[in-house]
Amino acid sequence: MKVKTLILGAGAAGLMAAAHAGPDTLLVDHAKSPGEKIRISGGGRCNFTNMYCGFENYLGGNPHFHKSALTRYTQWDFVELVGKHGIEWHEKTLGQLFCDGKATQIVAMLVAELEAAGAQLWLKTSIKEVRHDGNRFQVTLERDGKDISVTCANLIVATGGKSIPKMGATGLAYDIARQFGHAVTETRPALVPFTFDKGRFAEISGVSAPVRLTCHDTTFDEAMLFTHRGLSGPAVLQISSYWRDGDAISVNLLPELDLSAVLKDKRKSEGRKALKTELARHLPARLIDHLSETVTFTGNLGDLSDTRIADLVQTLENWVLKPTGTEGYRTAEVTLGGVDTDGLNSKTMMSKTVPGLYFIGEAVDVTGWLGGFNFQWAWSSAVAAGQAAKSEPV
Repeated sequence: MKVKTLILGAGAAGLMAAAHAGPDTLLVDHAKSPGEKIRISGGGRCNFTNMYCGFENYLGGNPHFHKSALTRYTQWDFVELVGKHGIEWHEKTLGQLFCDGKATQIVAMLVAELEAAGAQLWLKTSIKEVRHDGNRFQVTLERDGKDISVTCANLIVATGGKSIPKMGATGLAYDIARQFGHAVTETRPALVPFTFDKGRFAEISGVSAPVRLTCHDTTFDEAMLFTHRGLSGPAVLQISSYWRDGDAISVNLLPELDLSAVLKDKRKSEGRKALKTELARHLPARLIDHLSETVTFTGNLGDLSDTRIADLVQTLENWVLKPTGTEGYRTAEVTLGGVDTDGLNSKTMMSKTVPGLYFIGEAVDVTGWLGGFNFQWAWSSAVAAGQAAKSEPV
């Protein structure tokens, strides 16, 4: 069969691209349902964008590449689309927007949009081979046990990265990129929990606290969660994108408190109070017990010298930890790295060397922070590619 545009991957980016590529578009995916990562995201409510989405919220080899697409299709454009479909939403924290109902509403919205645009969606369809005959792309698909050859002028690759392989994630996008001469930057798990040896924090698993995490001069203020395997929580997921094997991280356990001033004041007014009792007003008791294995918290406030206060502040505001690794792609929310943006047109997401070949979404070396930023990149890059493909002559 022949189509103008073939889109590989019916995730967030693929669905959105199909809605903008217009009629004579075919979207295919090996899964039995579209938008599976949308469905499970945000605890089933989908953190579909962020009110404060800005250029600084993204990592990549080229810190300017993502600006064009994000400027031309913003978070407010997607919010307008959500409103058009009557989907109620709310802000949770830090500008994160979630559905009031289920994430499947976003999937249904995108499917409705692609159908209205005249595109087709084929599920349970696998990709066997991708070629170019010098004029058109020739893609062999397998559907219902039969091979189907599809010829297309435009091929949009939206198969994502390597994160969450149990949902079928593979490195297919990278294979296709390399096949057509594109470079692929180093990929690694991002927005992922840290692991530590020997059940380092097993005894305080489940304890969480608001912290300030720092790695390579990048800092995030959010919650950190201790787990049987290591550290998780929003602050950890955020900083993991900046961490490399062997790096240490610095944890400020009291980012909003001037501990030195508090202890010196209480030394005068409540000198008989135990230091541990005062600290328990600001930190989880189980965490204090854990820290007391290596830090001395004995004595009363009245007995604290300025030197000891300074030492305590240094310990609690600069707790240096060295993760042994991460949970890997198994639980990573996204893949850092991907198709090198130097080979792509930032306005259209099309290859600079292979006309009609596009890469969008997580497959590309653009990675957002936690909090709806990666979905916004999926929407924005997809609109750029979809509209460009639609405007291309057959």
